[in-house]
Amino acid sequence: MQTLAPIILFVYNRPKHTRRALEALEKNLLAKDSLLYIISDAAKNADAVENVNQVRAIIREPWDFKHITIIERQKNWGIAENVIDGVTKIINEHGKAIVLEDDLETSLYALMYFNDALIRYEQNERVMEISGYMYPVEHPKRLPKSFFFRVAGSWGWATWKRAWNHFNPDIEALTKHFKRKDIRRFSIERSENFWEQVKELKAGKINSWAIRWYLSVFNQEGLVLYPRQSMIQNIGTDGTGIHSDIDDAYRVELATQKVKYFPNDISEHKKAYEAIKHFYAHRKGNFAERLVRFLIKKFGRK
Repeated sequence: MQTLAPIILFVYNRPKHTRRALEALEKNLLAKDSLLYIISDAAKNADAVENVNQVRAIIREPWDFKHITIIERQKNWGIAENVIDGVTKIINEHGKAIVLEDDLETSLYALMYFNDALIRYEQNERVMEISGYMYPVEHPKRLPKSFFFRVAGSWGWATWKRAWNHFNPDIEALTKHFKRKDIRRFSIERSENFWEQVKELKAGKINSWAIRWYLSVFNQEGLVLYPRQSMIQNIGTDGTGIHSDIDDAYRVELATQKVKYFPNDISEHKKAYEAIKHFYAHRKGNFAERLVRFLIKKFGRK
């Protein structure tokens, strides 16, 4: 009998989001049989102390999982180092893991989807991640119930030790061989700003584990399984996170049924690639819509 993957939940200073994430996760069909690791980062400054303490009180409530292990950082690690350290240690112990953050709401069927896919593709080296989030593309019913795409998602995902072993935190080593054609492939024909994130990381402007994980997968020519209907809703784009200006663009309807179809053909799905590329290119709207969002972000609502 296959063992269920442990769940790793990263939390920080958003008590309302943490409670909502845990409430949704607890309702999952496999929650009572799943191990849950909650990694709580410490306050970065005095302003965060109260909210961090509220979060730590919430995670100590009697949530209904098989067993809960709470890891409280004594100093502020930041999300990148937290994820890298937490995933590495727990995945080395269990061989696989499901990774969530405090601003992610799950479908009732999310844990079932992750576990079914982890079992299905455990021995296939090219499959390196199971993504829980799926973009709100146009005409989704034209796509299969699940499919492969190259981009490693960070809004609810799962992987195996064999894949995570390829994670490389060294951004220079990850990109030293890149040529123009590689940048084009990596950025989905420049429809998304993935390469801009690489440049920002190199310049010290951001510290993203996610872009380094995608690079690690990309360099192995790895593939990521996506569900047609999203298992994850990001509830953090509400002004408390860093992407509040693009809330509507990424809003989805959570899956209401189990995924029963998993592809046998381990290759990127062409229609899915085109649908997601179109979403990337058009998600911010026309020039007027982008200008209004920029002005609101810069000067605030009156």
